[in-house]
Amino acid sequence: MRTNEVEKIMRDLIAVARRRGLLGRGRRAATVALLASALPALSCGERPEPPEPIIRPVRTVTAQAVGGMRTRTFSGVARAGVESSLSFRVAGTISRLEVAVGDRLRAGALIAALDPVDYELQVREAEASLRQATARAGNAEADLRRVRGLYENDNAARTELDAATAAADSAAAQVESVARRLDLIRRQVEYTRLVAPAAGAVANVLVEMNENVAAGQPVAVLASGSAPEVAFAVPEALISDIAPGTPAAVGFDAIPGERFKGVVTEVGVTASATGTTFPVTVRLGGDASEVRPGMAAVVDMVLGDQDAPDRFILPGHAVGEDRGGRFVFVAEPATDGLAVVRRKAVTVGDFASSGLEVLDGVAVGDRVVVAGMGRLREGDEVRLHAAEAP
Repeated sequence: MRTNEVEKIMRDLIAVARRRGLLGRGRRAATVALLASALPALSCGERPEPPEPIIRPVRTVTAQAVGGMRTRTFSGVARAGVESSLSFRVAGTISRLEVAVGDRLRAGALIAALDPVDYELQVREAEASLRQATARAGNAEADLRRVRGLYENDNAARTELDAATAAADSAAAQVESVARRLDLIRRQVEYTRLVAPAAGAVANVLVEMNENVAAGQPVAVLASGSAPEVAFAVPEALISDIAPGTPAAVGFDAIPGERFKGVVTEVGVTASATGTTFPVTVRLGGDASEVRPGMAAVVDMVLGDQDAPDRFILPGHAVGEDRGGRFVFVAEPATDGLAVVRRKAVTVGDFASSGLEVLDGVAVGDRVVVAGMGRLREGDEVRLHAAEAP
């Protein structure tokens, strides 16, 4: 700084000090000394040194391509491989109820029984009717033999023979009809006993003792089958990627830490009542005895196109957004554990179970900043985490 400029500044400072009373008694010498000490600094043109830049620590993840395949997660409900709603084939009053919810049954075990008295009386009545019909048929057959003999000796007319033949045939038909009716009634007596068609567990009991039930009215629900199943709904956009035989991994909140392998056995061809999802069934393999019908399930399936372009799955908080669009910060390693930050615009896709899908803007091996990015700017120098330093 030139001398005349320094002198002008000194005069201005003294004038300001005089107006503010700083040059009064006892203060003038101190003020002049202060101004004198500042003069060399002003005359030499010294500037305060700028502060050193702050190097912020960050954490990064290395971008890895996952191709066109992705893991999709669906919510479902476990059910028995075969779940049968059992009922009587005849009406009546329940006289025996042998099961409760949770009971395990073998095939043929009695579940419930109706009062068979009315059907047994019908059996006796049908048996009596059969005996009567059999007796009438015997008489008609004997009469036919007698008339045939007379006719052969020209002692009876042809019409008498025809009438006797018709009577015998009618009596025989009556015997057959009553016999069939007796067989049906005997079957109805058997139908008063409801037995388990296969081994399984009782999932529900829908009646009580002494209750009148109609034919076909559900009495109990039997869960059977060697392997449990999981039923869930798949959106219409993904149903074309699923076919019978597609593998799946199934977990249950009620069975923590366990994952069961399964395979798709049924794929719906029409939408459900909501009109936007299709029903799919996965059958579990291995030892799935802990799985019970009604348990909430989570089904993971790897779906997609293997020939689709590469994509990346990054933590959702690693992707920022401002007026310029969505972006990530990529740390380019330098030396001594330091790196330089570069901003890259990205195109995002769907949310995945492990993060956000990035379709474009990231390359394999890029070190994307996932922590400490709050105050970063393009070109900032940062310090990598010790475990991530090159």
